[in-house]
Amino acid sequence: MRVIRISAIVTALGGWTTQALAAPPPLSVPINVDQATPDGQGYSGFLSDLSRTNFLLGNLFGIRTVLARYGISLAVQETSEVLGNATGGVHRGPTYDGLTQAIMQLDTQRAFGWYGGLLNISALQIHGRNLSTDNLLSLQTASGIEADRSTRLWEAWYDQRFLDEDRADIKIGQQSVDQEFIYSPNGAYFVNTMFGWPLVPSVDLPGGGPAYPLSDLGIRLRYRPINAIALLAGVFNGNPAPTSDGDPQRADRSGTSFPLNGGTLTFVELQYSYPAVGALVYPGDGAPLGHTYRVGFWYDSERFSDQRIDTGGNLLASPAGIGEPFHRRGDYSIYAVADQMVWRDSALPNRSVSVFGRIMGTPEADRNLADFSFNGGVVYHGPFRGRLTDTIGLGAGYAHVSHAVTAFDRDTAATQPDVYTPARTSETFVELTYQYQFHPWWQLQPDLQYVFNPGGGLANPVDPSRKVGSEFVLGLRTNILF
Repeated sequence: MRVIRISAIVTALGGWTTQALAAPPPLSVPINVDQATPDGQGYSGFLSDLSRTNFLLGNLFGIRTVLARYGISLAVQETSEVLGNATGGVHRGPTYDGLTQAIMQLDTQRAFGWYGGLLNISALQIHGRNLSTDNLLSLQTASGIEADRSTRLWEAWYDQRFLDEDRADIKIGQQSVDQEFIYSPNGAYFVNTMFGWPLVPSVDLPGGGPAYPLSDLGIRLRYRPINAIALLAGVFNGNPAPTSDGDPQRADRSGTSFPLNGGTLTFVELQYSYPAVGALVYPGDGAPLGHTYRVGFWYDSERFSDQRIDTGGNLLASPAGIGEPFHRRGDYSIYAVADQMVWRDSALPNRSVSVFGRIMGTPEADRNLADFSFNGGVVYHGPFRGRLTDTIGLGAGYAHVSHAVTAFDRDTAATQPDVYTPARTSETFVELTYQYQFHPWWQLQPDLQYVFNPGGGLANPVDPSRKVGSEFVLGLRTNILF
């Protein structure tokens, strides 16, 4: 149940933002917040000329312009979708889910002359049901906006740039790590959760890690020794929820518990990008194609439950066992992400093809549900000459269940021969998606997914004599920027 990015909202807000939020905008073209129309003239009316404005509500009777004079940017985005599985799963049929995101930013230079500061506050209103929980039982969940119904604070942080040429900045406060670390801008065009926040941290970190819809208190430092290279390092609370028991989202329904008792979670990531920050590039014949490569790791000092052994050294599945899993200290993972443009139309530079891939693994199989995950794909921007703002993508994801979990399933099958217990192994999905830019403020996205071996080969709770069947998922998502 991870991750919806706010890059489209932030792009619409205009001004400077942290680099990870400046991803290719899937919703609208970049504009300044005090420019409600592409020609920059603004509208004082309400719902004026919807074919030209980049916001459904235009300039809100001039409110956006007034706020911008004081350095304040405000935007709201509604994402709604209907997803359903035509085959497989424990049940079949459609469900509706939706997410309303609100974000406010304050540019300190524009507000009161303090250079390089940005204050960010965002909130979520999550509604509808969860197809992956209700019907699919898949490890790699079908939608990045699926979560428990709630209204919650998401992020609240302050970012300050410093050094010559703004070579460094530091961010302090409540942060959602998925907005900057392990990020693929091309993956953000897809619907499946795994193209945002991958499976290994989703199922291995306490509470699923500080990623949508959760966040965590922490400090993040970014430093660019040269324009093409950036080093990110962050230290956060080890658990985004105030307790390790039960559903972490229900343990902090409002996002305002601000726990500090969960050990530490450390992220380090090295990035190499072309074009470099600040470089001027004029696309054309012979121009190099852009790319970004990332390598990194995370380490969490929390305690993690062994997947097979109890505190007495016995098998958890054994009737003679104590039943309380042995706790192991610390967990970590390493990863690599690559985004590479492979083709660009020399006459229409907005038409391009990019490929991406992300690989992540951990050797600590004894304490993790998943020990390896991969996702990747190809994205075609402007697939038709008359539809330069549309995007089509084909992607796939693979997740491997850890050897300790597979061994636990085999232990259970041996000690409980009357109960069908398949040994979980791996799960694979493919996704085909198309983003249709109906208006600058309105996007429609039909989506197809197929999941092989859901749950890694999980027994069907409705029919325990067989596994959960492979699933064909159809959906339609809509994004509206107000």
